[in-house]
Amino acid sequence: MATGTEEVVLKEEEERMVRMGSYGGMVRLLTVTATAKSEEEEEEKEKEQCSYEAAAEEIMLLWGIQQPTLSKPNAFVSQACLELKLDACGHSLSIFQSPSSLNTPGVTGAVMWDSGVVLGKFLEHASDAELLPLQGKKVVELGSGCGLVGCIAALLGGQVVLTDLPDRLRLLRKNIEVNLRHGNMRGSAKVMEFTWGDDPDPELTEPPPDLGRTQCTRLPLYAGSGRGECRLALPPFMERLLPSLEPETYRSWAKAFAIAPMLGSDVIYSEEAVLDLLSALQQLSGGETTIFLAGELRNDAVLEYFLECAMKDFVIGRLDQRQWHPEYCSSRVVLYVLVRK
Repeated sequence: MATGTEEVVLKEEEERMVRMGSYGGMVRLLTVTATAKSEEEEEEKEKEQCSYEAAAEEIMLLWGIQQPTLSKPNAFVSQACLELKLDACGHSLSIFQSPSSLNTPGVTGAVMWDSGVVLGKFLEHASDAELLPLQGKKVVELGSGCGLVGCIAALLGGQVVLTDLPDRLRLLRKNIEVNLRHGNMRGSAKVMEFTWGDDPDPELTEPPPDLGRTQCTRLPLYAGSGRGECRLALPPFMERLLPSLEPETYRSWAKAFAIAPMLGSDVIYSEEAVLDLLSALQQLSGGETTIFLAGELRNDAVLEYFLECAMKDFVIGRLDQRQWHPEYCSSRVVLYVLVRK
């Protein structure tokens, strides 16, 4: 039987489980609530302190519970090979790598990492479970590297733009051409150059992915096969009308209120890159954008710095491994969902 203290802890954990953006599953909210109101300047300091405490708590939980240093790295990839084969979305994908590029300082995107495999297979698993519909959604991937995640998103129906630095695009385009020439592909994929911190090409931001949620409820509504094909957060007036909508009317509304995702795997790798990454996320995301980030647990200080900075502009939730693809879980990887405040 739970004690009073245990009941309080359980209740606090239950209250932290929420739904965020276009993802229909529950995520653990990273937050520390301020205990009292104060003047504007003091309130800002209090918010910064809360972000610092929340980031520190998250790092302590991750390294204490998952113990990433005790697990084998590269469980799903081999960076010494020229090609990685992976089954996804009913296709056998062949992802080409450039192992020799690891000898160049700062170049890590020409080989696969576990976080990319985990994120890609999570997208497939969540889509199959009708928790994350990508059909027809505009998807932007940052730091695409070899392109596995973007390929999977396109096979799931997303209109995907894969981005990376200029010297990474040749390998990226090769992998797109090799793996997305299927006649029955549900989505599309395009490769574009984008350097974090620079002004993005208008094609990345226009038309804007955020198409209308200003007064949404926190819990998304589920649209089954009779009412459409996706899980959405809708304005309150639409919620009230939902039971009376004809299927065609609902589908047209669902398309108009689609929430576009952004993807990134292994993009949190140095303190120098954190602010540029956050700048890119702010430039490309809107009120309707759901951001999925996967990262390798290598450096606790870098991740803590990212979380602390990101909490100023984003609400962050962590995806429990029970929601990942059951065959692609790793204690060295973490998955986050972010939405704009």
